[in-house]
Amino acid sequence: MRPRHPLQPYLFLLPTFVTLGLFFVAPLVIAIKNSFYSWDMLTPPRWVGGANYTALVSSGEMLGILGRTAGYSAMVVVASLTLGLALAVALDRPGPIYAFVRGAVFSAYVVSWVAVALLWMWLLDADAGIVGGVVRAFGGRPTSWLASPDRALFAVAIVSVWKITGYAMVIFLAGLQDVPKSVLEAAALDGAGPARRFWEVTWPLLRPSAAFVATTSLLASFQAFDVVRVMTQGGPVKATTLFVYAIYEHVFVNLRVGRAS
Repeated sequence: MRPRHPLQPYLFLLPTFVTLGLFFVAPLVIAIKNSFYSWDMLTPPRWVGGANYTALVSSGEMLGILGRTAGYSAMVVVASLTLGLALAVALDRPGPIYAFVRGAVFSAYVVSWVAVALLWMWLLDADAGIVGGVVRAFGGRPTSWLASPDRALFAVAIVSVWKITGYAMVIFLAGLQDVPKSVLEAAALDGAGPARRFWEVTWPLLRPSAAFVATTSLLASFQAFDVVRVMTQGGPVKATTLFVYAIYEHVFVNLRVGRAS
């Protein structure tokens, strides 16, 4: 069907173009412009050219932040994908008990990041936390997860996985319910066991769901801020200074808008 006027399709797209222009393109252009200035938000901006880029690269800060963020994202994506799929397969059954467990697992996703971070700070406290109490009960020596440069990033990743796994589980449950029962029954009649039915029939049909979960988990991991701000403030020794938190530090702590941009 031909449009009544050649400009009609573009008029339908105009609201989207305006929204993208105002909230994506314009801020991006402003950030690129600011990156060539030295500005502390108190005095007029001063042109420095590529000095901000040179300082970030020569100090190794940029590579360090990108490496930590990539490691954190890899842990979050792989763990949430694996646990979400395992829980979906285990809980894809009728009955009130399974429904209750599904709701309990998903409930973590609807809680705010700040509340989750405060809860896990208490759980991981070496002196008064439940995790430390369990370790002491078995004769071990509790460790301060959030105060250790070697363990802090891993602890933050665990908290993130605990929060978003319920979302991954729900997406996989929806995918499992779309798998045709007739195909599974035909595979069973051909002699395929449960494991082979999963790998040969169910998993190929779940790949679009897995791709969606991996993409959304990756985006969430690269946007991590609240959990870092509450639990570690980027420490210890910048061990948990991730991408977004580094931007926040440069703007609001160091007053370096140019480097943040």
